[in-house]
Amino acid sequence: MSGPLDWLLGIFSLDIGIDLGTANTLVYVKGRGIVINEPSIVAIDKKTKQTLAIGLEAKELVGRTPANIIAIRPLRDGVISEFEITEAMLRYFIRKVHEQIPFLPAPFYAPRVVIGIPSGVTEVERRAVEDAARNARARSTIIVEEPVAAAIGAGLPFTEPIGSMIIDIGGGTTEVAVFSMAGMVVTRSIRVAGDEMDEAIINYARQKYNLLIGQRMAERAKITIGSAYPLPEEQTVTLRGRNLITGLPDSVEVSSVEVREALSDAVQVIIDTIRDTLDKTPPELIADLMEGGIALAGGGSLLQGLAERLSEETKMRVYIADDPLTCVVRGTGQILESFDKYAPVLAALQRNRNKN
Repeated sequence: MSGPLDWLLGIFSLDIGIDLGTANTLVYVKGRGIVINEPSIVAIDKKTKQTLAIGLEAKELVGRTPANIIAIRPLRDGVISEFEITEAMLRYFIRKVHEQIPFLPAPFYAPRVVIGIPSGVTEVERRAVEDAARNARARSTIIVEEPVAAAIGAGLPFTEPIGSMIIDIGGGTTEVAVFSMAGMVVTRSIRVAGDEMDEAIINYARQKYNLLIGQRMAERAKITIGSAYPLPEEQTVTLRGRNLITGLPDSVEVSSVEVREALSDAVQVIIDTIRDTLDKTPPELIADLMEGGIALAGGGSLLQGLAERLSEETKMRVYIADDPLTCVVRGTGQILESFDKYAPVLAALQRNRNKN
């Protein structure tokens, strides 16, 4: 697509920002804000390979489908593991956004898309995202690292000669980055985040209680009573699943102390990564961080007591950014809204990435 046709389609298509997350996909439309926040799940029929549901509808099918219907999360640890399914999911979300333009047929959707992806992805994984977006009819695709998008969305002084730091804990990855003058001075990306915490709770229930629980039950326990620091008042939750000894349905009541124990290894890996990042940060920027603090973003930042635990471990103020779940997608949105401002910044980041 090029020339006058490209220009014409660009007029009618909506520019969109996408946080292509392991757990959820959020979509921002230029001039309108966040319009989609749905799970990154696709339900397909194994026999026919037909896509049956995407997003919220597909999540309702997880663990409740016949043998021939499977619910797939096409992204693992923040990167594409199922290319064609990711492409179908992107096409679905782009179509859903453009349904607001009734006179533009689906084959002619051609949005400019800004997509946030983990900073630790390989060049092959980066190209896979670009190819999936292009095949989903994006007119042009701009890739931005999630720490950068999260920093912009969290309102950090990203472009100023001041040190700032963000910890973005998503579903598949945890991104830790220190910024100054619109550049990433130090960055770390690990594939330990919300999904790993859910698995830790599943393993804990299996090993201690011989109880097999599903991911949704584990996630509920994490959100309800999960913590990284002792709570003012410890709580309990009932886990329901199948007893591995009897094979029958069973339930057990667990305390927040037990769930904290289950999550301790994953939390410690994140803490070690933050310490490593700070160890590689120049002392001048450390002084800025001691004054300005460290921002937490992503769904994992909502784990109870995490900010307090990290403050204790780093000896710095750690705070949760406003609306941490949407920091990345709001960052992509700000890039779209002020594209002339951020285009040189993104180009400089690309040059530095190519050098490395």
